[in-house]
Amino acid sequence: MAESQNIEWKESWRDEYLKWICGFANAQGGKIYIGTRDDGTVVGVNNSKKLLEDIPNKIQNKLGIVADVNLLTEGELDYIEIVVNPWAFPVNYDGEYHYRSGSTKQLLHGNALTNFLMGKTGLKWDAAPISNIGVEDLDKESFDIFRREALRSGRMTKEDLDIPNAELLEKLDLILDGKLKRAGALCFYREPEKVIGGCYVKIGKFEGSELIYQDEVHGSLLIMADRVIDLIYLKYLKAAISYYKETRVETYPFARDAVREAVFNALIHCNWADNVPVQIRIEDDVMYISNCSMLPFGWTAETLLGAHSSKPYNPDIARVFYRAGYIESWGRGIQKIRDACKKLGTDEPEYMIHGEDIMVKFKALQSAKVTNSNVPNVTKDVTKDCTMENAILVLIKENAAVTTMEMAEQLSVNRRTIQRGLDALKNKGIIERKGGKRYGYWEVKE
Repeated sequence: MAESQNIEWKESWRDEYLKWICGFANAQGGKIYIGTRDDGTVVGVNNSKKLLEDIPNKIQNKLGIVADVNLLTEGELDYIEIVVNPWAFPVNYDGEYHYRSGSTKQLLHGNALTNFLMGKTGLKWDAAPISNIGVEDLDKESFDIFRREALRSGRMTKEDLDIPNAELLEKLDLILDGKLKRAGALCFYREPEKVIGGCYVKIGKFEGSELIYQDEVHGSLLIMADRVIDLIYLKYLKAAISYYKETRVETYPFARDAVREAVFNALIHCNWADNVPVQIRIEDDVMYISNCSMLPFGWTAETLLGAHSSKPYNPDIARVFYRAGYIESWGRGIQKIRDACKKLGTDEPEYMIHGEDIMVKFKALQSAKVTNSNVPNVTKDVTKDCTMENAILVLIKENAAVTTMEMAEQLSVNRRTIQRGLDALKNKGIIERKGGKRYGYWEVKE
């Protein structure tokens, strides 16, 4: 039997193997056999009785844990079995934290060590309370977005949402000892970069290594979630146009549902403490979405692509996104991304793990590629090439909660003109108004 995730073979005992025991204790546990070759062949040990006394004492004195040390025999040869159970608290060897990953032992440091210690102690970065921002500093639009989406998704009722902001934060478990958690600030504070630098999304259009144009999306995480996808599909991508009978069909080169899920995952799982924004690189043939983060300990890219439980890097942020209807809670996000790509007819995405960075790569549907590097007009400039109805439609797609006053200001027309355009779009069955005046939004029909 070869060495594996949970087994190590050693020909003789060395005190440095305490590091391996430390690694097993911090991971899923395992066994070390002393007196065996790497292939498991027993060669025996001469001092088995002494080892039976020394090894348990060294484990307890050096690591502060207890392991079962057993004497085994094969023929006339004695060998030692050390059985290490996983421990609920962090185990260290002379102040070093080792971890068993795959068939290797890793010395944890930096963010990997921080993540490990927080996970073992039950604490998460986004759950820490902050003192410099209070409920009164939070952003009205972010709360409006959350209430609108939570009501639309059915994850919360109108009665749940029609309460003061402070009570809503309590209900979302974003208050600890009377103070706002980091997750609450990042989700509902207009300037989260004052909490942690780098909390924004950067998007760039590239041709080879040349940057053609770019945008930065700032604001709370809920504002970013509300804006980024529409910005990508309105400004950075063009749809291939075809017709089925008299029906115009628009096909984008990247599956919108897949990109949406990947962006939301990046916002939720990002290790914002690294001060690095979520980055989206768009080319004609590929799109890359990357964020600083780490997989749960013991996970690999294969684990991510298979059936797995939900283990968000930032659980409190994930809870807000779940209640808003942006994500599921069963670890199905990756499968939803793959299903969306398959439905479009393009290749499944690739996941690349580079140290403390996770990147997903989407390949474009070749039949839907429209090569054009010109920056498309949006918002105010949209009236140059579109009718007023189309201009209004662009603004609604950009922000479903946009008001008639905001549309009038952006398009430099009066509210009566906007209302005529809205009435025309409603009469054509293109848009529909949902919700009440306070939390209402526009829905664009397919």
